[in-house]
Amino acid sequence: MTRLNARSRLALPPRVRLWLGLLVALALGYLVALAQNAVVRPPLVIGQDAVPPAGQALGVTATLEHEGGAFIDIRPAGEVKTLLVYYPGGLVRPQAYEWLGRALAADGVQTVIPVFPLDLAVTGVGRADALIKKFGAGRTVVIAGHSLGGAMAAQYATDHTAQLNGMILMGAYPAGNVSLKGAALPVLSLLAERDGVAASADVRDGLNRLPDSARLTVIPGAVHSFFGRYGPQKGDGLPTVTRAAAEADILKAVRAFLRQLPAP
Repeated sequence: MTRLNARSRLALPPRVRLWLGLLVALALGYLVALAQNAVVRPPLVIGQDAVPPAGQALGVTATLEHEGGAFIDIRPAGEVKTLLVYYPGGLVRPQAYEWLGRALAADGVQTVIPVFPLDLAVTGVGRADALIKKFGAGRTVVIAGHSLGGAMAAQYATDHTAQLNGMILMGAYPAGNVSLKGAALPVLSLLAERDGVAASADVRDGLNRLPDSARLTVIPGAVHSFFGRYGPQKGDGLPTVTRAAAEADILKAVRAFLRQLPAP
């Protein structure tokens, strides 16, 4: 009898149970929505928003190919002198960086952008291997990446400096346990002045884990999301320049870096 009375006192009123049930259902729905956004990625649409700042180079092709996994292949009409392997930022669709590949095609650059599971480069750090093997022979080979993709590009470079002629980090820096100090690898680090995601202090601190010759270039007035065309980003800063102006500055810095790289 005592045990029954204790259970009765612990029983919640029907209205409280109803509200608790609703709260649990909402929480579960929210978690399912988060999981769905991570697992079900938006479709890849090549060429939808890829016109570079200075206009479209003639004869450029951009196609979805497969080599060790899917990748976007952006090729110039003429001779290919440089291969750029680009790792996208975390949860960013690779098409967001197509504008850069199309712009660089005018300089004889072939840009290949891997499609990673869940759009996370951490799931396939070695993806550059197959792409360099397929396209890199006799060409200047550069690995690049934005944000998380840049960190993974730096991780890849630590064990593959012999296969690389350069590296470009955009709003990115090597992880704390990754160091290229002492490596004979030209590196360009791009910092968006108003970046609210990759803090200026972190990007600058990352230079301590890069070769002494690494060059830091600040993109005036730009924010983290201006490196790719994927829209606003939570936690990012507020820009003081247009996206087009920032892209033009990014392109100028990248072109200058690529032109001074030694021949393979």
